[in-house]
Amino acid sequence: MSQIPAPPRDAEFRARCLHIRKEVLQMVRHGKRGHIPSAFSLVEILVTLYDHILQYRADEPEWADRDRFILSKGHGCLALYAVLADKGFFPRDWYKGFCHFDGELGGHPEERNPGVEATTGSLGHGLSIAVGFALAARLQKRHFRNYVVLGDGECGEGSVWEAALAAAKHRLENLVVLVDYNKYMSYGPTHEVCDLEPFAEKWRAFGFAVEEIDMVATPERLRAVLEQTPLGANQPTAIICHTIKGRGLPYMENNLSWHHKSKISHDDIEKMIRDLEEAHA
Repeated sequence: MSQIPAPPRDAEFRARCLHIRKEVLQMVRHGKRGHIPSAFSLVEILVTLYDHILQYRADEPEWADRDRFILSKGHGCLALYAVLADKGFFPRDWYKGFCHFDGELGGHPEERNPGVEATTGSLGHGLSIAVGFALAARLQKRHFRNYVVLGDGECGEGSVWEAALAAAKHRLENLVVLVDYNKYMSYGPTHEVCDLEPFAEKWRAFGFAVEEIDMVATPERLRAVLEQTPLGANQPTAIICHTIKGRGLPYMENNLSWHHKSKISHDDIEKMIRDLEEAHA
C-alpha cells in the first residue's frame, strides 16, 4: 500500500452508511427478498463515490459530461438503489415495487432506471462496458471519468481480464476499477472456490496502478485515494477494497446462508434495523 493518508474517522460518514443500510432493509421489507450481505459490503464504497467523487446531476441523469458508474456485481443493487433514491434520481416510493412484477426496481440493475448506466447481473461484463465508456470519452474529447465496481467472485471470469488487458493497452487513465473484495462467493470462500491471490500483483501485472484499502479499519481513506486518481501516468487504476460481506449485522457477516433470502417478514426487518442501530452505537 502507498502512504496516502486517511482523513480522521468521520461520524457523519458512519451515520450516512447506517442510513443507507437501513434504506436497503426498507426495500427488502416490500420485496421480502434480496441479496442483503452483497449490498451491505458495498455501502462504504458507494457512499464515498456519490457523496464526494462522482460528477452527476440527479435531475438530468443523461447529462453528457457526467461521470459513468457501473455496478458490475449487479446482485448488490439494493445498495445502489438506496443511494440513487437518496440522491433524488427516483422517489423512495419505488421501494414498494422492489422485485414485484409491476415494479420499477428489479433484482439486478436495469439501464431503464435513472442513474443506472448499464444492465448488469450476468457477471463479468461490467469492466468491458466501462472500457468502452472510457474509450468513448477520449474519442469525444470529453473529460468524464469512468468507475466500475466488480465483485471478487466475478474476477474469476476471463472476460474481466480481457477487459483489463484492453484498458492497459489503451492507457485509460480515466478508468477506475474498485473491487468489493469481501472474500466470499455464494457457495464458499474465494480462496477455496478460485483463489485470487496474489490479487494486487495480478492487477499490476495487467498494467494497472493499484491501491489496497481496508474498508473496515480506514474506510475514509478511499476518498483520499480516489481524489488522487489516476494513480499512475497512462495507466488505469485498480483499488482493492477489503470489505466484509454482510457488514453491520454480526450474524450476517460472512454467513453464506444469508447470501440470498426470500420470504423475509416484517418482523425480520424490524429486528435487523434494531440490530444495525445497536451495532452502530
